[in-house]
Amino acid sequence: MDEKQIYFSKDIAHRLAAIDIGSNSVRLMVAEPLRGGNYRILDEERESTRLGRNLGTTGGLSPESVELTLTALRRFKQIATGFQVDELRTIATCAVREASNGPDFCRRALDELGIEIEVISADKEARLAFYSVQRAFDLTGKNVVVADIGGGSTELVLASGNAIEAIHTSPLGAVRLTEIFGSDFTVDPKAYAVLIDGIDRRLRKLTKKPIFFPHLLIGSGGTFTALAEMIMAQKGQYDVPARGYSVTRAEVSHLLDRLRKIPPKNRRSVTGLAPDRADIIVAGIAVIDRIMARFKVNLLQVHNRGVRDGLVLTMIDQSSSISTDDPQQREAALERFAMACSGEPAHGRHVAKLAGKIFTQLAEPFGLAVADQPYLEAAARLQDVGYLINYDQHHKHSYHLILNSNLSGFRPRELELIANVARYHRGAYPKQKHDNFRQLPPEDQQRVRQLASILRIAGGLDRSHSQQVTDVELQWQASDKAVPRLTLLAKAAENPEVDIWGARRRVEMFETVFNCKLEIEWLDKSQAHNSSSNHAGENGSEAKSALRSESA
Repeated sequence: MDEKQIYFSKDIAHRLAAIDIGSNSVRLMVAEPLRGGNYRILDEERESTRLGRNLGTTGGLSPESVELTLTALRRFKQIATGFQVDELRTIATCAVREASNGPDFCRRALDELGIEIEVISADKEARLAFYSVQRAFDLTGKNVVVADIGGGSTELVLASGNAIEAIHTSPLGAVRLTEIFGSDFTVDPKAYAVLIDGIDRRLRKLTKKPIFFPHLLIGSGGTFTALAEMIMAQKGQYDVPARGYSVTRAEVSHLLDRLRKIPPKNRRSVTGLAPDRADIIVAGIAVIDRIMARFKVNLLQVHNRGVRDGLVLTMIDQSSSISTDDPQQREAALERFAMACSGEPAHGRHVAKLAGKIFTQLAEPFGLAVADQPYLEAAARLQDVGYLINYDQHHKHSYHLILNSNLSGFRPRELELIANVARYHRGAYPKQKHDNFRQLPPEDQQRVRQLASILRIAGGLDRSHSQQVTDVELQWQASDKAVPRLTLLAKAAENPEVDIWGARRRVEMFETVFNCKLEIEWLDKSQAHNSSSNHAGENGSEAKSALRSESA
């Protein structure tokens, strides 16, 4: 193939640069996108500036580290300019995020260097690291914990396959822990026990009840790469790539025990360990060891890329992405995610169809926003993705998987709404004591109640998972009682006994939310004509008016 053909067309940036400002080091990558969403590296550079030095005690970035970092940024920008990059993005993580003078540092970078720094959240940092892992490893059928250890923090991502179940962030950074517990454990061996106990207590608090015990730990960041290079050096494996290198728990523990017995100055001569990492390596590997203990993981695979790689991949994706309003993109994303997680997309599609029909007939009398129907249908499609984790609590797992899915075509607030609706398709009703529900604004809480109650009925109408109920029709009944009456007629060629039973068991939330009495009956073909006439009659109009009044 002609070399020119492997690159993107000219309407997409040919050269990109990404700078990651961490608590321990600043890194640059210059890359050229290739077909298929990958890239080739044109240049890489790293400078250890220890921007997070003494942050825990002073609360701010040290003047010396700030100057070193600005000097590194000036140099990196010159390199990027030399490569004539079309786009440069600079992100900062824990140190700048936490420091009281972080905004001042960002202003100086903009005013003096013309570099705009995006200070990303710990959640986004974890997602970028996980995205990098996704592109480098086949996660199909695996429960994994992905750890990204930095200077100031450690991010943990628990995932089943390519679906994120939970993200945890902690202050267990290698630089931060070294400043708190020291680096020379030959002087005071008890300090090492205090370090281990501190890490264990933080991990227990962070993951009070792990949702599963992973098959594998995948490690991202300089600590993991250093770990791999030291073990490879011990074995004489000098030509083995670090990416994907497998390390056992026993090897981690043995290396940690060896390093903690060496004074920091002497560690600088350990083969495979960069001298500027010698003082923080014990704290970093201790975090790895305790993560493996906490999650009962015996195998670690090393990923020699991380947040910066995830950023470059995201830049490439965004340069060729479709608008978030593109319905085809949304449909494709929903189908892929449902297929990957639930394994029963036909049921989800059918429930979405029935839910949409119910919503359409309720919209006018109850003043439902027409724009909410796609969210209801998306929640129906994805309500069972939690099966990927386990059945018993699958509605809760569905919430987390959807929320963390980063589905193409959906904005974060839309995913939060969809995730909450799916969360309540079964089980408990929405309550203020539920963190996921309480953090929603009041108008969204009401939307969740309404949409989830409709979803429960629609889900019940396919309780048999046979798609026997083909259509639904709502009749507004005249009533002399204070509470209006609705009848839902389920259309089916044969009596859908199980589905009627399933839907009737789920009416309570609907009746509470919409302040009405709901009856569910089978409408066979012979009844269809009479039902249609009755549906349009005078009594139905009067009942609709009553419903509008009740809803108001």
